[in-house]
Amino acid sequence: MLHTRSRQEKALAQTLDAAGITYFLPTVRKESRYAHRRRISEIPLFACYVFLWGPIDAAYFAVASKRVARIIDVPDQEAFERQIIQIKRALISGATLDPYPYLGVGKKVTVRSGPLRGLEGLVEQRRSVHRLVLRVDVLGQATSLEIDGGILDPLD
Repeated sequence: MLHTRSRQEKALAQTLDAAGITYFLPTVRKESRYAHRRRISEIPLFACYVFLWGPIDAAYFAVASKRVARIIDVPDQEAFERQIIQIKRALISGATLDPYPYLGVGKKVTVRSGPLRGLEGLVEQRRSVHRLVLRVDVLGQATSLEIDGGILDPLD
C-alpha cells in the first residue's frame, strides 16, 4: 500500500499504468457547485492512498516518481486483499460509496455540519448507532447523543 503526497493519487496511478504495474485506485463521483455551474469529478475513495500489487521493486519504482510519501507495510495480506476485493465488488456492482471516516470507539471527533457543527467529543457505539460523548472534564461528567457518523471528522 502506498501513502501518496497530497492530491497525487491519479498522477501516480497513470505512472504505474504506463509502467505496467498492477494497482487499485478506487474512485467515486462527486458533484460540486460553483456559482451556477455544476461539476462532476472522480475523486479517490481513500484520499492519499493507492493499493499496489507486485514485487517490492514496483513500490520502489513508485517512490522514485516523487509522488509517494511512504510505503505502508501490510502484515496480514490475506485479510487486506479480502477487504479490497469487497470494495472492488461494491464499485463494480454500481453501489454508491461515500468516503466515511473510520470512527473507532473512544476516538476524538468534531461535528462537521448541521446544528451541532463544531461540537467535539468522543465516539461511543451502542448497537448500530454512533453516539457522541460530550465530556465536562472539570465536573467528571459526560452526556451523549445519537449522531450520524457521516458528519463526524476525526481529530488527531
